[in-house]
Amino acid sequence: MEEDTIDSNGEPQDADYSYIPLLSDELALLILARIPRSEHPKLCCINKRYMALVKNGELSKIRREIGVTEPLVIIFASGEHHWWEHSPSSGLWRKLPDLPSEPSFHLADRESLCVDTQLLISGLESNGMSVWRYELLTNSWHKGPSMATPRCLFASANCGDVARVAGGTKNRTILNSAEQYNPRTKSWEPMPSMKQRRKLCSGCFMDNKFYVVGGVNEEGKLTSGEFFDREKKTWHLIPGMINDLSSSDCQSPPLVAVVNNELYSLETTTNKLKVYLKQSNSWKDLGMVPVRANHSRGWGVAFKSLGDRLLVIGAAWNAVDHHSQGISIFSCQPDPNARDAHWFFLGRTGNFMGPFVFNCSIMAV
Repeated sequence: MEEDTIDSNGEPQDADYSYIPLLSDELALLILARIPRSEHPKLCCINKRYMALVKNGELSKIRREIGVTEPLVIIFASGEHHWWEHSPSSGLWRKLPDLPSEPSFHLADRESLCVDTQLLISGLESNGMSVWRYELLTNSWHKGPSMATPRCLFASANCGDVARVAGGTKNRTILNSAEQYNPRTKSWEPMPSMKQRRKLCSGCFMDNKFYVVGGVNEEGKLTSGEFFDREKKTWHLIPGMINDLSSSDCQSPPLVAVVNNELYSLETTTNKLKVYLKQSNSWKDLGMVPVRANHSRGWGVAFKSLGDRLLVIGAAWNAVDHHSQGISIFSCQPDPNARDAHWFFLGRTGNFMGPFVFNCSIMAV
């Protein structure tokens, strides 16, 4: 362990040594990046240089570059007043600091998404729609920045280096506008508008494109999708993209997730998992999902991609009393060529009184 030295003012400071003696910093950083994230607090206790490596995001950046990130599930669920962080690799749960928003923000509908090491939560406060930002590296909440066009019921997706949102409503007007969030500058930037106005739609990132699927507008339910081509900076419409998916009144936005550039959907009326066949613009049945998405028309269920796996969180089929069983967590490694997906039970959390997930986002760190 390094020992502190004394500077010219008599103050202690870290000795200017390599991260790991006898190794270059480049090689040492590649080794340190492979240390599980759960051990990072211990790195901060070694000295100021190690602490800065963790706190300034450099270690997280290297982890993403070499592909050793661990997914974190950040969730807000029924019966709770706090956001929670869950590590599927360790099975541990951690309560996040209190969100210092107005009380109305906790009572209204909220929407969340993650990009880099930041969690963005959009919701309603007394002065209108606002955005709160959670910084994982400093374990702290910050207000803003607000979207250029405040909105709710929009589609969103983590698109690698940026997050994108599109559609939604503002003052009861259905939007086709879109914008993206840059986590480095902590700012929102405008994007070209979509082909169609839509709210209650879903977003995903596939084949290096931002997709927006389904939703409704003044003419009713939409079965189309569209994607944004980053290189050409244009939107392309896909008519009938979700024709094969069943729907019902008052259902949630489509539950979609992308694994290995394949798009999967959890049908909210049949509880079936389906995979999108790009060539034929159709969907293939992969069997039943072990949660009751149909219990509340898809509301209160989390359906996310977790690296090379799908993750679903909600009330399980075998829960006798759905008001007291807590939330069950399942995962599967989907194969678009298989007949059925095989789901694995990861556990049930007793942290939450009810079975409903209000917000859920995945952060890779």
